[in-house]
Amino acid sequence: MAPVAWLAVAAPWGPIHLAASDDGLVGLEVLTPTEVFVDGVTRRVGLPAEEAVTRRSSAWPAAELARRASDAVGAFLAGRHEELERLPLDLRTRSEWDRRILLAVREVPYGAVTSYGRLAGRVGSPGAARAVGGAVGRNPLGLVIPCHRVIAGDGSLGGYGGDRWGSREALLSVKLDLLDREGVRLPVERW
Repeated sequence: MAPVAWLAVAAPWGPIHLAASDDGLVGLEVLTPTEVFVDGVTRRVGLPAEEAVTRRSSAWPAAELARRASDAVGAFLAGRHEELERLPLDLRTRSEWDRRILLAVREVPYGAVTSYGRLAGRVGSPGAARAVGGAVGRNPLGLVIPCHRVIAGDGSLGGYGGDRWGSREALLSVKLDLLDREGVRLPVERW
């Protein structure tokens, strides 16, 4: 895999880090420290750190896509979601199961939510809510694959961001803010 470009975008909760290859986005995370984000992307793309991730601002396709994604994240935070939904994804480092779940999550419309169990049913695996939750928790492209739109079957928030960085409360606060930005109030009508 060719090197990827990364950028940080200011957000109300702290920087959102994003990374792009020539083929699509490979990472977008909230509340993750920069060095941890860069190390994670490096590990995912399978190249040595000095070759895998760069912040260079040349006109190579990955850098252009990273700039476009940065603009789309800014637009999303300003209330315009359409551009974020059109960004290309590079999910080749994900398992077939994860890709299937993540692409289904991407179909959950702006302003709507679904549950882990309903998502399992949508992908033809009823009863696999826990496995769906695992795939959603491994989502490397938050916002672009809107895992904040997936909630628990009882209408509660569930988790957010795989609970990797930040406290559970801080992550759930981000999820609640994202849902609020989309006009979703709990309890919700489910998609």
